[in-house]
Amino acid sequence: MTQSTPEAGEGLAEAGQGVTVPVPAAAGSGPVSHAIFRLARLHRMFAGQLLRRIGLHPGQELVMMHLWELGPQRQADLVRLMDSDAATMTRTVRRLEQAGFVRRSPSPTDRRASLIEPTAASHALRREVEQVWSHLEDLSTAGLSAEERTAALHTLERLEQNLVRAAADPDGACGGELARRRPHRGTRAVGKGD
Repeated sequence: MTQSTPEAGEGLAEAGQGVTVPVPAAAGSGPVSHAIFRLARLHRMFAGQLLRRIGLHPGQELVMMHLWELGPQRQADLVRLMDSDAATMTRTVRRLEQAGFVRRSPSPTDRRASLIEPTAASHALRREVEQVWSHLEDLSTAGLSAEERTAALHTLERLEQNLVRAAADPDGACGGELARRRPHRGTRAVGKGD
């Protein structure tokens, strides 16, 4: 792909140099968590720059991917698929609708709900989204062998599973706190328009 790498922004070393960010003393007991935070921030920054070129913001492409694959969905179903919240999904769908990538139509099975469906214009966007994701993957895994990519993916999946288990454990120290602050989306009451 001929797309160039976005400018990295402030605070990053030039390409080819090892990027080392000092871990603050307060984060010293969580070096993996600090690394995840830094990685997620950089990944989102690059994704945002690449997606902006095709008229999207981070997260909108994920909604479109689900719609392209699954077809029309209720907004509540998109909230569950994306593990999002209703307000964020409402804003995302509204912006995608204003851009002409989705449209709403009445649900044939529920008068209170509408279906969100991809437009013909969005189907032309699909190839560009796939190219952005391919480029982002290349940027993220540059210099890794196939075995290292597989190992990295396995490690990330295990880290995610650990956090999913912690969030689901009402007796766990952190999981219980998260459950008290924010109920799991899968257990919330279904309201009007879902």
